[in-house]
Amino acid sequence: MTLPIVRLAEEQRLSGATVANGFVFLAGQVADDDSLDAEGQTKDILAQIDALLAEAGVDKRSLLQIQIVLADIADAPLMNRAWDAWLDTAHKPARMTIQAPLVNPRWKVEITGVALAKA
Repeated sequence: MTLPIVRLAEEQRLSGATVANGFVFLAGQVADDDSLDAEGQTKDILAQIDALLAEAGVDKRSLLQIQIVLADIADAPLMNRAWDAWLDTAHKPARMTIQAPLVNPRWKVEITGVALAKA
């Protein structure tokens, strides 16, 4: 038996998110405007995540886990400022933040995660 998989925001190489087996899996999201600083890029990405979750029929309260990649860990305070303004503190997901090179050197932040899908 094959379980249904719903693919959201499909692009040439990937889907922005997939919904399967009760979960929403987010692709790595990067800023549409790579000229922004880390705070601005994080705000941009979190808005994209909000839109993908809404398309899946849920919102940020359903997030279970988030992984954040920073090109430069020194940008953590700027990223956290945007994160803290966006976060629903009654529904905090598990989170990790690491430093690693990103594909586009102008990207400062990439965020991915998993949410519980609508039952």
